[in-house]
Amino acid sequence: MAFYHMQMQQENIDTGQYQVTVSDRLNNRPIENARVRISYTGVPDSTIEEVATDSSGRTPVIELKTPPLEYSMEPVEQQPYSEYTIQIEAEGFEPKEIAGSQVLADTLSRQPTTLNVMESGETFQRIVIPPHTLFYEYPPKIEEAEIKPINENGEIVLSKVVVPEYIVVHDGPVNDSAAGNYYVRYKDYIKNVASSEIYATWPDDTIRANVLAIMSFTLNRVYTEWYRNKGYDFTITSSTAYDHKWIYGRNIFASIDRIVDELFENYLSRPNVRQPILTQYCDGKQVQCRNRGWMTQWGSKALGDQGYSAIEILRTFYGNDMYINVAEAISGIPASWPGYDLDIGASGNKVRQIQEQLNTIAEAYPAVPVVTADGIYGPETQNSVRIFQSIFGLDQTGIVDYPTWYKIQEIYVAVSRIAELR
Repeated sequence: MAFYHMQMQQENIDTGQYQVTVSDRLNNRPIENARVRISYTGVPDSTIEEVATDSSGRTPVIELKTPPLEYSMEPVEQQPYSEYTIQIEAEGFEPKEIAGSQVLADTLSRQPTTLNVMESGETFQRIVIPPHTLFYEYPPKIEEAEIKPINENGEIVLSKVVVPEYIVVHDGPVNDSAAGNYYVRYKDYIKNVASSEIYATWPDDTIRANVLAIMSFTLNRVYTEWYRNKGYDFTITSSTAYDHKWIYGRNIFASIDRIVDELFENYLSRPNVRQPILTQYCDGKQVQCRNRGWMTQWGSKALGDQGYSAIEILRTFYGNDMYINVAEAISGIPASWPGYDLDIGASGNKVRQIQEQLNTIAEAYPAVPVVTADGIYGPETQNSVRIFQSIFGLDQTGIVDYPTWYKIQEIYVAVSRIAELR
């Protein structure tokens, strides 16, 4: 039921925060002065907000009505999120509509979108975001061994665990040849799946536990070349029967965005097992799986409410020999995290690298101040970092910490390399 109709029947209404970011699909550059109209899904002609993007391609953060917060805290019949439709127009670009963008109470929802350059005539793209997995019936996971055999003839297994820059997502069940394949940045894939499968209102350590399970499962598919060894040309599917629910074009919640940035090098291991563990799970309400030794999402939420840490939640379900490991390499970045924060007084090649990258980013994001690339971390660099952090949803400390380092690498690669994989 569209939230517009739901709200007419509810006295208790909460609000969530919402922001749209718009960029050029061809070159990853932000689009300024894009016009964004927001309406209730199901009533697209009744605009409730109209905003424009700034030089960084962002709209202001606005408050939108949502169902009560408590609807997302327990398994209930009521839909816990509102659904909005956004219509985006920008001069020289094809218009676009996204229906079903989800907003939760007391949570910032970011809706990223890209526009195609207008070529001949006007075309119109419409994306419909389907329901969240916790509020809709999707096929349950087909059980698999959590550790894959690697000695079969013809089996290709990577020599080490590497976080890939991209994975190829098959948007449908394994044998659906009509389904499209999408090249998706690894972190964006994890953020999308987590936003589709758990509620961002849950405790941080519950979110961490679920994100670790999603990442470990995904890296097992990467490490074992699971589908490619079966003759397919993709890394993973969007079918819950086989893998995870990835939704093309969906919005991402800020708490999930932050936690994935914090953890993305990690995966789950068992002693003397080189490959990431295929950590399977279910919701624990519509589908039961505790007898399989899997995590349940609602069970992980209950443990998070009790103050359990992420690893304690994971060990409760998967056993006490589960531990958190770190990938040996991250592909697609110019240089790895130096192992310490860059702040006032720091100097050397790492500082110069960050300064040069910020200057390249500033060509696409003019709100980021250009700095002198002298290898000395002074107030000028600190201010540029702080503004970069504000644009990309990071804590505005002016310090290049772990999440900021990799976000700078990510944006630098995106704006300096036009030849994107599609």
